[in-house]
Order: sequence, then C-alpha cells, then structure tokens
Amino acid sequence: MTDQTASSFVRQEIAPPRTPPIATTGLAIFVRTRLLSSPFNIMLTIVSALLLWLTIVPTVRFLLVDAVWSGADRTACLQANVGHPVGACWPFVQAKFSQFIYGFYPDGERWRVNLTFGLGALLLLPLLIPRAPAKGLNAGLFFAAFPFVAFFLLRGGGLRGFVIHWLADLGSAFSSSFREAGQRLDFSAGTIATGLPAKLLGLVGKVLVGIGDAIALVCSPLIWLRDYIDAFASSLWADLAFSAILVSILVFLVTGGFRNGWRGLFISLATFAGIGLLILVMGLDQGGLPLVDTRLWGGLLVTMVVSITGIVASMPVGMALALGRRSTIPLIRIFSITFIEFWRGVPLITVLFFATYMLPLFLPGNFTIDGLVRVLIGIALFAGAYNAEVIRGGLQAIPRGQPEAASALGLSHWKTTALIVMPQALRHVIPGLVNSFIALFKDTTLVLIVAIFDLLGQLRASFADPNWATPTTLFTGFAFTGIIYFVVCFAMSRYSLFVERRLNAHRNT
Repeated sequence: MTDQTASSFVRQEIAPPRTPPIATTGLAIFVRTRLLSSPFNIMLTIVSALLLWLTIVPTVRFLLVDAVWSGADRTACLQANVGHPVGACWPFVQAKFSQFIYGFYPDGERWRVNLTFGLGALLLLPLLIPRAPAKGLNAGLFFAAFPFVAFFLLRGGGLRGFVIHWLADLGSAFSSSFREAGQRLDFSAGTIATGLPAKLLGLVGKVLVGIGDAIALVCSPLIWLRDYIDAFASSLWADLAFSAILVSILVFLVTGGFRNGWRGLFISLATFAGIGLLILVMGLDQGGLPLVDTRLWGGLLVTMVVSITGIVASMPVGMALALGRRSTIPLIRIFSITFIEFWRGVPLITVLFFATYMLPLFLPGNFTIDGLVRVLIGIALFAGAYNAEVIRGGLQAIPRGQPEAASALGLSHWKTTALIVMPQALRHVIPGLVNSFIALFKDTTLVLIVAIFDLLGQLRASFADPNWATPTTLFTGFAFTGIIYFVVCFAMSRYSLFVERRLNAHRNT
C-alpha cells in the first residue's frame, strides 16, 4: 500500500519543455520600456531625436565631412577653390598649433616646456593610480620638488641666495618701506592739515617709523648672517648650508625633539640635500638656463600653469580657512569669515586687476613680483575662499561622535583633525571640490583681461593673421579650443566619479 502511494507521486515520463521566459533585456526591450512606454515618452523621444539630428549631424559635417585637411594658406579653405561648402579649416590649426601650445615662447627653448609637461605627467599619473607604490615619495616629489624644477625650467635663471637671503631681503624691504612712509607722513603732516589732524598724522607717521624699526630689529640677526654669508666664495652654497642647519634644528624642536626621535631632522636634511642636488644638476649656481620672461608665455602653457597652480595652492588655503571659520578662538574665526566673505564678494576680474595693477603700489619700492606670479597668488586666494565653504560643508557632515571617540583614544586636536575629521570631510565633498576645479580651469580665460595670453587668448590673437582670414577660421579655432577644454573637464569629472565610488565603497555594500 505504501509503495503504491509513493509511486503515484513519482513522474514516470520526462516532463515537456517549458516556454522560454519573456526577454527583459536587449535593445528592443529598452526601446519599448524606456523610450516608447507612454505617449509622453514617445513625444520626448521624437523631440530628442530631432534635436540630436539638428545638432550632431551639422557638427560632424562641419568638423569631418566638409572639413579641409591640408593647405598652405587661406585659399585652401575658400569655397571658390574647393568647389563645395567648406567646413572646418584644419590647416589653420596646423599652422598655429605651436602658438596655441607655447605662445611666444622662443623656438629654441621649447624643449623646456615639453620637459616640464613630461615630468608633470610622469609624477602625476602614479598619484592617480590607486595601486601604484611609493605614494608618499611620489606626492613629495610632485608637490614639493616639481614646482621648484618647473619654475626654473620654464623661466630660467639661477639662484644668488637661499632662505636666509630671501628673508633678510624681504625684512629689509618692508622695514625701509614702513620707515619711508612714516617719515613722509610725519614731514608732510603740517602741510596737508593743521591742529589735531596734523598731530594725528604725525603720530601715525611716528608709529610707522616705529614699526619699521621693530622689523629691522627682528630681522637684524638674519641681516647680519646674510652679510656674513656674502663673504664666502660661493654665497649660494653657504646660504643653503646655513638654511639647512637652522631649518632642521627648528623642525627637530617643533616635532618634539629627543622625545619623538630624529625622523623630522633626517627628513629635513634629506630635503635640503635633494635641493642641493637639483641646484647642481640644473646649474642654478652658475646662472641656470637662459631667462624667458613670463610675458612671452602663452597658449596651453599658461592655461595649465594657472589652473594647476590655482587648484593645488587653493586646497591648503581652503582647508585652513574652513577650520578657521569653525575655530573657537574669536580672532581666528573673525579673520577667516572676513577673508572668505571678502574674496567671495568680488568678481575674479577685479581680483586680477588688483593683483596686476594695484598690488605693486603696496609693495616696497625695491621689491617686485612678476606679473604672472601676482595673478597666480590672486587666483589661489580667490579659489581658496570658495573651497573653504565647500570643505566647511564636509566638516559639518562629520558626526560629533567621531572627534569625541578620537579624544577618548588620547589623540590630540591636530591629529584628530588630520587623521579622522578632514579625510572624511574631503570624501563627502568630492563632487563640490571637482566642480570648483572645473570652474577654475575654465575661468583661466579671464587672464586675457590683464594681457596674459592663455589658450583662448592666443586663439583670439591668431585671428588677426590675414593669411588665414576665411569665413570658417573663427569657428574652427573655437571648435579646437572647445574640444581641449571638454576633454580636460570631462576627464576630471570622470576621475572624480571613480574616486568617489572607490572611497564610498562601504556605502554600496
């Protein structure tokens, strides 16, 4: 009985095949479910297809199909000589390509620009690869050594002194400036005012003279050491040696001295040894490479220098201001807020004008700063103010329990900020920071206002050449620069998405 009951539930023949399931993937299903799923989606699909047809097809025809690819002058890009509607005039780009990249940089020295680009790419690429080894050494070379090498490669020239000479000269210049301003104000107080205003002006003049005397007193040891170093046969190497000794001792004391070991001292001495090796290899003690004035720089060179310097320099400025705005010390908080609101309240064009034409009026008479360097400083401060608010948003997203837990483990405030709070805050605001970087890269075109020819400025200058004056030259040039800007900005955007996904992998599990 039991065997008969069991056999009634066991199939005696092979089951027939089932019908295949309805496909849920593929082009046809995508079109049916995403593009034609409703009357409204059908209308949107038709309108989008028409817009793509009206924009992409003419663009492809202009850039590729109807384009002219070879020629020696403007006649190659005229419809009368070609016999059909003329698209992009690529011979114009070929003829002006070196000008777009180097500006007016001397032809015989352009290898220095190529070498700088090559070194920058060689040091930057390993930083962008997560599994590349020696990240610390690579970052130190890129952020510390490469700017030093790039400056002397691009500009040329040598070194006549080092840290001690620089600090002593700067202190002397500011001391003389305050003294001169105070003496002039004190001398002319009686001629421009009378009574109480004259006494106040005279008092201000005496205060300025006193500030100058105080600066001179503080800098007197450096000035004496500078004069002592100048007595050596090679003042540069003597200055480097004294600077290495003084800075290394200072680093040793700041990092805890004998209590925390000798690592800081060794790193400082190794850094100065590397600087000495660079000076020797590049011949900076012998005058270095021929000087190339920054007014001859232009094209993509200026665009990359301004954008990369602005991006790299604005990050520490933004982090310092963001932390300062959240500080419990009123003076630091008020200064940070004032700085951020001031720089965010003025347009970048105003900053460039101030840095180029007004900043020299506030500097001592014998102290000058190159025009491009002034622009770089202004852009770094301007971008730093915007980055500060982005980073502050990330800091506010950190739960209070994070620093409290770090404090319970015995970490100091600075270690908590550097190791726990700031890394998490930067991870939260990657999209905002990259958005600021992309905007800064595109805003470099504004340097044309102060007579610095970046890529777009060099392009506009090339339109004045009558040898390439055709109806399509203007559109070809803007298309070429637009492609460059799009490629760089798109690459930054995609890499930021990669970094964001990698750092936030724990949220996707």
